[in-house]
Amino acid sequence: MLRFIGSFFGAIFTMLTLGVLFAALTVGAIFWMYSSDLPSHERLTQYAPPTISRIYTGEGRILDEFIREGERRLFVPAEDIPDLVKQAFISAEDKNFYIHKGYDAGGMIAALVEAVKSRGSDVRGASTITQQVMKNFLLSGDRKGTKGIERKIKEIILATRLESVLSKDRILELYLNEIDLGQRSFGVAAAAQAYFNKTLDQLTPGEAAYLAALPKSPGKGLHPVRDYDRAVDRRNYVLRQMWENGYIDKATYDTERELPLKTVQSGDYPSFREAMPDRSYFTEEIARQLSKNFGSDEFYTGGLTIRATLDPELQVEAAKALRIALEKYDRGRGVWRGTGKRLPAEVLGTEADWRAALASVDVPRDIAGWSPAVVLSVGEKDARIGIEGVDEDADGHFIPAEDVTWARKRLSDGSLAKKARVAGDLVEVGDVVLVRPVTKDADGSFVRWSLRQVPEVQGAFMAMDVNTGRVLAMQGGFSYQESVFNRATLAKRQPGSSFKPFVYAAALDSGFTPATIVVDAPIEVNTPQGLWTPKNASNKFYGPTPLRTGIEQSRNLMTVRIAEEIGMQTVAGYAEKFGVYDRMNPFLANALGAQETTLFQMVAAYAMFANGGERVEPTLVDRVQDRYGRTIYRHDQRVCGDCTAADLPRGEGVEITSNRERVMDAITAYQLTSMMEGVIQRGTARGINLPVPIAGKTGTTNDAKDVWFIGFSSTVVAGCYIGYDTPRSLGDVSGGGFCGPVFESFMKSAVKKYGGSKFKVPPGGHFVNIDRFTGAVLPAEASGDNVVAEYFRDGEEGLTGLGEFVDGGFAMGQNLPLFAYGETEADTGSTVTTATGETAVIPKKADFGTVSSGGLY
Repeated sequence: MLRFIGSFFGAIFTMLTLGVLFAALTVGAIFWMYSSDLPSHERLTQYAPPTISRIYTGEGRILDEFIREGERRLFVPAEDIPDLVKQAFISAEDKNFYIHKGYDAGGMIAALVEAVKSRGSDVRGASTITQQVMKNFLLSGDRKGTKGIERKIKEIILATRLESVLSKDRILELYLNEIDLGQRSFGVAAAAQAYFNKTLDQLTPGEAAYLAALPKSPGKGLHPVRDYDRAVDRRNYVLRQMWENGYIDKATYDTERELPLKTVQSGDYPSFREAMPDRSYFTEEIARQLSKNFGSDEFYTGGLTIRATLDPELQVEAAKALRIALEKYDRGRGVWRGTGKRLPAEVLGTEADWRAALASVDVPRDIAGWSPAVVLSVGEKDARIGIEGVDEDADGHFIPAEDVTWARKRLSDGSLAKKARVAGDLVEVGDVVLVRPVTKDADGSFVRWSLRQVPEVQGAFMAMDVNTGRVLAMQGGFSYQESVFNRATLAKRQPGSSFKPFVYAAALDSGFTPATIVVDAPIEVNTPQGLWTPKNASNKFYGPTPLRTGIEQSRNLMTVRIAEEIGMQTVAGYAEKFGVYDRMNPFLANALGAQETTLFQMVAAYAMFANGGERVEPTLVDRVQDRYGRTIYRHDQRVCGDCTAADLPRGEGVEITSNRERVMDAITAYQLTSMMEGVIQRGTARGINLPVPIAGKTGTTNDAKDVWFIGFSSTVVAGCYIGYDTPRSLGDVSGGGFCGPVFESFMKSAVKKYGGSKFKVPPGGHFVNIDRFTGAVLPAEASGDNVVAEYFRDGEEGLTGLGEFVDGGFAMGQNLPLFAYGETEADTGSTVTTATGETAVIPKKADFGTVSSGGLY
């Protein structure tokens, strides 16, 4: 009997043992079968999730962010993620995370029971954080039937492998930076910003708990407004888990669970986007350049931290100065175009309706002081408007008759109507317009609302540090939201006479001096296109004239003769060395600025005049760091041996060593700068008045299709370009009269911030008084308007430099109606009012080029 019982139980034991062994072999076979074709887990050791790249000012204020395909993800290394956030997610998703080896057996059994009950139709829960990482990165999201079971098996296999090659913190880092938490936010940092407008270290326990609840239903089910009660319940569940796991105390749990769930979506916090500046020409140009340098994928998904060179205060001044000039010109044309946008009558009945409709209209909203508005009614004397962002009052807001008398409306046949007498002559009910408040200069009190429109004429402005190349301000047009085309960097236009300094730089390095006499007389050149006869803007001739006067008065004929004398190949070499052109065609007409270039290139080249002739590369970026904070680009390559010293001897500063290339002789740079100071003091830009020494050059092309001014102090160089996008004449304007006031307005602010001094005189030369009309040497005690102190190289013989005078081989005709001694173009110019309210005589089209736009001759 005992033997029988023993045999019976032995058989049962054997069967059980064999069953367990068979089951183990079966499970092992299943795992072996699925493990043979799994994706490599090792690639996760190098994985970096696609992350937002952000641009900051030097003071750390965010300027812009760039992302691809709408996924907002801010990468945060594990060591920078607060413990509170880690603990919340561990409590919600995987409380045994730091204990298990990649999977949780107890959770698996519970999930298996659930699967059996549902007859294999669903496999839920029990996924550890490690398994979720594998699912998110390497596997599909199948959850139903056999597909779900297969995916779960693969998860377990890969999770155990991953735990063998990555630390727990690294796995948690991947999870917390990759997970979808709704609101187009991926990763905890982006979600904290999207839901609470906070950084991770600012989150409360309740807020961290809410984020940790979201992985269960990232897209729906736990919305903080639509599903408020369920969201609070789930938040409180996570809080309870955090308390039970020992991460928070009972008092904190009791306090946090009773608090309301406050979020951006419910209006309790402002959206982070509201604090973000509008995208601008500056940040868009950074994106363009860095995408080219680092590659588009790295820029848009690499989580780069970019420190821009932008000076926010000067950027505001640059945009303001350019807009004032463009709008003033546009209003002077007297044609009303409006926005071309209308709202249907049915949405104008209630304030709520028209405000909602107006908010959806695509009009520029990045113009300081301007607001979109809709015309609600038109009366006999005025038009009532509803203004975006401005509350209605009892009387309403109106455009009065006196505001519209400057304009005429273009009729359907293309003709212009009579000038408007009332607002109804220009606008109709439903028209979407742009307006700004007009205020009194004395006290800033409100006067009236005024109609505005984006000008047809466009332009660009740019300023940079002459020593470092840091671009301080860049405005590529009137409004980025109206037109994203950056005219500072992308618009190739003829620089006109603003190119002439490069001809004179080449001449000074070729034996000329500022007192060299050059013949100013008619020229005829046979070209394949016919006879070319360049002329001066005044259409007069001045005979033998010192080199200085040629640049001060922007003499075309002198410039052509100089270019012919030294050779256009030499001129082209200088233009290419300074970066004005990649390759310059050596045609004589190009000495007058016929070949197209950009404002960006011209301003950068002028900086080399200002800093004494050293190469400086323009940059919009000081530094770029990768997602881990490692510097991968730094613009300033100068060496500062004292910068890391704990202290310095009293009265001494740091010593910075520069190894920059010298692109022109220092004496040449000073001579040219001195001559360009004359442009401001008595030449084609003499209306500019600033408290520090300024040098510069105007430019006006054929038929005034493009006008320029580029100038510099000892610290800042800035340039302005204005013209139509499709070139056509601007009328009776000049570079000095149109762009000069833009430069002057901007530089008043720049000088206050960056200062300025006399331009540094390099060693190796000496000053000699010269008669600027004749080039004659004057005694040291000479004085008067005709006297100018020219700087000559030591040992330089013959002040004319190249014999008696230079004619370029063209000779000089007889009996020319030459100007008398001391006579200048100003004697035939016109009187204008400068930006400062003073009057000045400006030569008519002082820099008028004689080449056709787009042509060579």
